[in-house]
Amino acid sequence: MLSATSIKNKILIFALLATLVPSAGLGLLLFWQYRVIIADNVTHQLRTLASDAGRELEFWLGKQVDGLRTVAGSETVINGISPPSVPPSGNALQSTQVLSHYLRLVQDKLDPLLELTVLDARGQVVASSAEQPVPMVLPNPWPPSAATQGVLIDLPHDDAHGDATLTLAVPVLSLDDQILGVLMALVDLRTVQSRLNYIANRSPGDVALVDLRGRVLLDTRGDLTSEPSLLEPEILQRLRTQAGQPTTFEGHRHGQVLGLAEEPGKLPVLVVAERDREEIYRAWVVFRNLFLSLLGGLTLLVAVAGWGMGRSIVKPLKRLSRAADAIAGGDLNVELPVVRGDEIGHLTQVFNQMTNNLRRSHEEVEAASHVLQQQNELLETLSVTDGLTGLYNRKKLDDILAQQLERFSRNQRPFAVLLLDIDHFKTVNDTYGHLAGDEILKNTAKTLSQSIRSVDYAARYGGEEFAIVLPETSTHTARELAERIRHQIERARCQFDGQSLTITLSIGVAAVRDDDETAQAVIGRADQMLYEAKHAGRNRVHCAD
Repeated sequence: MLSATSIKNKILIFALLATLVPSAGLGLLLFWQYRVIIADNVTHQLRTLASDAGRELEFWLGKQVDGLRTVAGSETVINGISPPSVPPSGNALQSTQVLSHYLRLVQDKLDPLLELTVLDARGQVVASSAEQPVPMVLPNPWPPSAATQGVLIDLPHDDAHGDATLTLAVPVLSLDDQILGVLMALVDLRTVQSRLNYIANRSPGDVALVDLRGRVLLDTRGDLTSEPSLLEPEILQRLRTQAGQPTTFEGHRHGQVLGLAEEPGKLPVLVVAERDREEIYRAWVVFRNLFLSLLGGLTLLVAVAGWGMGRSIVKPLKRLSRAADAIAGGDLNVELPVVRGDEIGHLTQVFNQMTNNLRRSHEEVEAASHVLQQQNELLETLSVTDGLTGLYNRKKLDDILAQQLERFSRNQRPFAVLLLDIDHFKTVNDTYGHLAGDEILKNTAKTLSQSIRSVDYAARYGGEEFAIVLPETSTHTARELAERIRHQIERARCQFDGQSLTITLSIGVAAVRDDDETAQAVIGRADQMLYEAKHAGRNRVHCAD
């Protein structure tokens, strides 16, 4: 027989071992917190990298526009695009050749320029540094900022210059700021790669420029292959809609990366800053595996120790459990022998006392349960019933309508709604008093209850208004029922204080439709029909088509 001290020691040992579980939980929490810190640091690095690269692109673009504005304002360009009104023979061709030569000289001196083209105000090519200029479409109208900031036309993709190019345009202005023509420039976007490489080298991440179709234009990790690198449309959409937010995706070099994107200023490109996901979490994965192995070993140790200690405790508890099951099954004549002097023995004594108490109070419990059941049924009835008329209340009506609409949506089981209003009810109240009005409401409710089927529902909608829900009923049948109810009410006499009172009803009828998304749509049509019935003179039925 185990002593009380033995059981206490075993429980103490088990409690000490059980502390390993919350300790492991705390360690796991710290472990995941460490992962969050890594993610936050990487996110900050990627945002900084994308922001720096975006500012560098905007600065580079500004320099190109300033250079083009200088060229567009030169005397050679202005004279070349606006020759004398009546030039001598051959002067126009000579002016075009001079302008083309000037454009080639400017292109040779400015590395980013791949092509310079001057167009007149009608969009016709005047001169170009290229034999075959890239086709261009001028903006119409020009944006207000074009004169000072230029216009980004497109990111062209052609075989002559490759993908990493863009087209800029600045207007050629006369002395009185009139647009004489346009200076178009095909700019090599790859000239900014060295600056992007410098920015990327200061960070563990990489930068890629991606156009809005998913084509990778530049990549700081090295030259792009001859095959165009593309991002999947779903990835591109996610990067654009979640700009500035880190996301994991399949990079254009076919590897899982953690990255984010920003759209720099007016450039129609995305600056994508990314890092290899495996590299980010390599140390974290090693630490995770080590931690999980240690946690698994500790869990196994606690499980073995708990099994050994529990075996010495569970056996007597099973006897108590079987006795408790017998009591739960209704057998209150259970009596356990007390064979131990420890806590289990004391528990057995308490269990026997509890059984005796249960025997004595069983009848009292059954009686109290019966009373409680009756009260619950009464409360349930009161919660869905109008106290004056005995019909369903507005809350129950809403539930009924929701159920009927669900049945209609699921099984196409139609239903109709009648909305009834007592005509001139306020006049009755003012003339005979509110007690007379209450008597009219009760008589009306009684007539409604007697006029509907057992599957129909009648409810007080509010004030002197009532509603009837008719399952499995068409509009025609609902109208017939409404007319029958109207005639019954009209013929009935309400006796109050020795006086016979006559009332009439205005009724609106509506049935559910396929496009009804809520029960309020059906009620709304019935209410509209009720309004039309009252407006047409009352004591009548109006039905939605």
